[in-house]
Amino acid sequence: CYKEANLPPAEDYDALIVLGAQVKPDGTLSLQLQWRLDAAVKAWKAHPCWVVVCGARGSNEPVEEAYAMRDYLIGQGVDAQWILTDPDSYNTRQNINNAVNLLADKHVERVAIVTSDYHVPRAMAIAEDAGLDACGIPAPTKLGMRFWLKNHGREGLAWIKYWGQKYLRLPLE
Repeated sequence: CYKEANLPPAEDYDALIVLGAQVKPDGTLSLQLQWRLDAAVKAWKAHPCWVVVCGARGSNEPVEEAYAMRDYLIGQGVDAQWILTDPDSYNTRQNINNAVNLLADKHVERVAIVTSDYHVPRAMAIAEDAGLDACGIPAPTKLGMRFWLKNHGREGLAWIKYWGQKYLRLPLE
């Protein structure tokens, strides 16, 4: 159900998994994280369902990403009873595996993974590896060429790590 900047039909997912991104040292959300959350709010309002927010606390972050994400979603009108938090994951694989565990008893058949547009393909590959029936909801990256190059370059390196873990069984974390 990955469609460029479009939501999948509401019947295509039973839960949203929102992947984390940086919380700035002053406690504000990075633009990437805000855009992901705005896409999640739009999807949730179209189809209220479980929302798993994922992300631990980095060394320069004042709070776990998952908690900052939860607070933002609540502030945007998402009902707190639908939000599950994973404050323990540091990468996409951990995000998805921990979300699977949080959703285990929620009768979820299909999830929509909300992340930045450039990150959706790898997130979907990891979700497939985890046995999920998933679709992707891309949050558009609206920054200039400098940020496009940085994000896509970093994502290219992350693909190399993914393939090294999956096919070569390298112990990369």
